[in-house]
Amino acid sequence: MHFTDAKGILSGSAASFGMNIYRGCTHGCIYCDSRSRCYQFTHPFEDVEVKRNAPVLLEKALRSGRKPCMIGTGSMSDPYMHCEEELELTRACLEIIRKYGFGATVLTKSDRVLRDIDLLDEINRETRCVVQMTLTTWDPELCGILEPGVCNTQRRVEALREMQRRGIPTVVWLTPILPFINDSAENLSPILEACAEVGVKGFVCFGMGMTLREGNREYYYAALDRHFPGLREQYIRCYGEAYELQSPRQRELMSFLRSFCEERGILHEPEKCFAFLAKFPEKYPQLSLF
Repeated sequence: MHFTDAKGILSGSAASFGMNIYRGCTHGCIYCDSRSRCYQFTHPFEDVEVKRNAPVLLEKALRSGRKPCMIGTGSMSDPYMHCEEELELTRACLEIIRKYGFGATVLTKSDRVLRDIDLLDEINRETRCVVQMTLTTWDPELCGILEPGVCNTQRRVEALREMQRRGIPTVVWLTPILPFINDSAENLSPILEACAEVGVKGFVCFGMGMTLREGNREYYYAALDRHFPGLREQYIRCYGEAYELQSPRQRELMSFLRSFCEERGILHEPEKCFAFLAKFPEKYPQLSLF
């Protein structure tokens, strides 16, 4: 990793803000879109760029009188990758969010989020906090191939369970679904059942498939050659240089997901999930009777 002094930390609108403390990642997920050349990395992806002044920038932004809202982190780089154990910048930023009465949403693949459950609990009791977890496969062996630097799905579900015990709402990103690898009801069913059992509020799923573009395509195909010989050629035959790679089972799997969620009252439409994530509690002053 290497350090930089960023010029700013928040992006987005007054309704909700995004924040990325790190740039790059050490999880090693074979499908990661953040590797794409369009993001203009000037350093190796695993050589994580650390915005060491992130807490200072965040405090300056929040104490300036902004209207409290939800602040999300994790859209581009996981806030709980390996270096967070030592640096604790994510925790420092969460403490500032709590201090100024904002809400927080955290998106991760790591059970390291449990380290901060006390702070997430405090934020949720004072304003609102939502923990989001990405899940792709129930098979631990396959998980070790797709996401080699992070805990398996079962452990992530346990992290969701611990959040539920604290009353912290959770949302699961069911993406990506890789054609010919994890695009089956046999893979999705145990994930959905486990998430329903722990009380997940919604599933973010844009469809059964994935995206590939320059930068992450080469990395993904190299991984296919190592772990799934011959599959690269099948991808090229089916999709060519396409950006969106839809599973041949798209229709049946999306129907399966919709039916499962509707029967259990779980959010599954992306716009409704995002509205849930962005919702910030309105506080009204109590009126005196005297």
